[in-house]
Amino acid sequence: MILLATGVVLLGVFALCFRRERRRFSNAVLLLLGILCVGAALIGSGAEGAGPEMLVFFALALSPLLVLVLAGLLMLNGVVMLRREGVRPANLLSFGLGAALLVPYALLVMAVIAEWMVLGVLLLAVVLVAAYLGFVLVAFLLYSVVYGWVTRTDDAVAIVVHGSGLLGDRVPPLLASRLDRAVQIWRADRAHGPAPLLVTSGGKGSDEKVAESTAMAAYLIEHGVRDDEIVREDRSTTTRENLLFSRELLARQGIDSRILLVTSNFHVLRTALLARSVGIDAQAVGAPTARYYLPSAVLREYVGILVEHKVINAVICGLLVAAPVALAIFGEAN
Repeated sequence: MILLATGVVLLGVFALCFRRERRRFSNAVLLLLGILCVGAALIGSGAEGAGPEMLVFFALALSPLLVLVLAGLLMLNGVVMLRREGVRPANLLSFGLGAALLVPYALLVMAVIAEWMVLGVLLLAVVLVAAYLGFVLVAFLLYSVVYGWVTRTDDAVAIVVHGSGLLGDRVPPLLASRLDRAVQIWRADRAHGPAPLLVTSGGKGSDEKVAESTAMAAYLIEHGVRDDEIVREDRSTTTRENLLFSRELLARQGIDSRILLVTSNFHVLRTALLARSVGIDAQAVGAPTARYYLPSAVLREYVGILVEHKVINAVICGLLVAAPVALAIFGEAN
């Protein structure tokens, strides 16, 4: 009952925080903690019979195998990414995570063979840190879906489309998907009220013939948007600059709220969090992405979340590493 009550309280706090400000990562933590507590309580309440006990047993027994399968799938996706997108650090993320998931198994084998307690302590530290990072990843994935479900698109005054790179002067599929999503929303809003202002946001990269915003605007015009309904932001090179420079342009138009940010579905939550951090009253929506591209893209966003909260993450990981070391030292002393 205590666990169930704790879960209900956590979900209640999540609901209040979500209603007040949905662009907080703490909401993701509250939501997942609440679900885990309620789920554990419900499983525990039904664990008197053989059925639930066997279910829990098989879940625990199969989890190491499932992690191995996940590692293999991530490494396979990494190979696909390298073949289709080229050899770049960002494209190695899924392969690297898959390889990292094999580290605890390697440590376990070494600990058993060598019978060396230090390896056992190291294994426990790795497992604890991996469990924490896994929790944050699941919280990020879960809340990304929840946030995407509830974001409204029918009351925007302005729609900002974030750039993602060009092929020379052409709009590639990833960026075209964002622009198509923006046009879809723009047409729907225009059908029942004033058409939102469209902002194409993206500067010119070293390998691009024109600024992203220019190519994006041309794409929008080809799909039925008038030139005077588009504002071009052609200085930005990062998501943060997309937000800051677009805010300047919209402020000149007298717009400072009811702004909708259109990006790829994997980038929605971090874009919303960044918008809040720079003080922009805006929500984000996502456009579809090729399935093979999603694992690496999601991992990049996840790493971005960890880096943006690097102090608290470093402290927690440090404590998780220190705990088994302290226990081992205390055990030897006694």
